This record gives sequence, structure tokens and C-alpha cells, in this order.
Amino acid sequence: MDKKSSILIIEDHALTAFALKTALSTVDFIEEVIDVNTAMDGYRILKNKKIDLILLDLGLPEIDGVEALETIRKENKDIKIVILTSHCDKEEVQKCLNFGINAYCTKEIKPDKLSDVIKDVLNGSMYFDSSVSKFVMEQTSSKENEANNKTMGNISVKDCYNLTQQEKRVLILLSSGLNNQQIATKLGISINTTKVHVCSILQKMNVEDRTQAAIKAIRENLIN
Repeated sequence: MDKKSSILIIEDHALTAFALKTALSTVDFIEEVIDVNTAMDGYRILKNKKIDLILLDLGLPEIDGVEALETIRKENKDIKIVILTSHCDKEEVQKCLNFGINAYCTKEIKPDKLSDVIKDVLNGSMYFDSSVSKFVMEQTSSKENEANNKTMGNISVKDCYNLTQQEKRVLILLSSGLNNQQIATKLGISINTTKVHVCSILQKMNVEDRTQAAIKAIRENLIN
């Protein structure tokens, strides 16, 4: 990443904000880290400074994180927003998705992993912690059902991530909710071969598990 980025942390817990700012200030692709403890202070920063990515807590005082997210997104269509919270409520997660977040992380995430997530998000990727993946999948279930009702011949995968043709077929079926054995049967290959394809897909798409791959494929509209 050639261009260094400016990060805004909106977090009301002073110790957490300090720890985040300290950790991120040493990251080579980050130029500046600003921290504020309320949504209103965040709004003021955004009006006066170019920010590339926001780390947003949901449990903020006065104006909560979900309301702040909605306001920020209306005024800043292109800014990257990473939720960093201890909240994993289904309704909150799905509201955040509707307002166009780029990642959803819990505060249990390790600093090195958070740095990787921020870098990937700045480069256009999305990330969802495994604890909320099921809520994301429910949100996108209509697209999954649509894909599952089509024949393989009518579905294509965009030429992203350098997937082979067979890996694209596996990704389609994986995103339709099929497990490894069902994919193997559908494609007429062994389950071990299926597992190899799934592992390759995870590596190429830079995700941790098959659920993340399915979410990414659907959220990024890779499957047509």
C-alpha cells in the first residue's frame, strides 16, 4: 500500500481508545490516528479532516454507534467503516449491514489481526467476525436461495481472486449453502478434492473459513 491512511477511532472507553491508538500508530501504512469519545466529536473531525477509515464502537454515550453510523454514511459514501464492539446483537448487526459497513469485529480481536483487517478493508475487502457471520448469512439468504434455485449453467463468477473454473463452481455451491459432501456429489469429485478446492478458495479470497467466503462472494456480488 503506497498511500498512507488516516484513521479515526470513535470509542468512549479511554483505555481501549488509548490501546488502539498506540497499536495502530506503529503500523507502517497508517499516517495518522485520531481518537474521540463521542459521535458528535467524530462528526466534527469528519467535517474538517480527510479520514480514510473509521473504527466505530456501538456502545457510545448520547448518540449510539448505530445512529452515528447512519449519519456518517449519509455524508460520507466512500469512507471505510469498521465496527469494533463487544455487541453481537442480531438486530444491531443487520442494521450495520444495511448502513454499509465494511467490517464487523469484536473487541476480542488481536491487534495484529485488526491491523490486517484494516489493511484489507482499505484495499477493498470486507470482514465479518465468525460470531456474527450467521447474522450476515441470514441477511443475504435471499440471494443464496436465488443462486440455489438456478442451474450451474446459468450462474457465473466474476474473474476475481484468480479462481480456477472448478474453484468457481465450488464457490457457487458453497455460497448456496452446500457442505463439502454435497458439493463433491454435485460436481462428481471426491470429498478430499473438494476440501482442497475450498482451502484454495479461502487462501485466494483472504478469508478464514467457508462462511466468510460465502459472505464475501455474496456481499461483493461475485456470483451472477
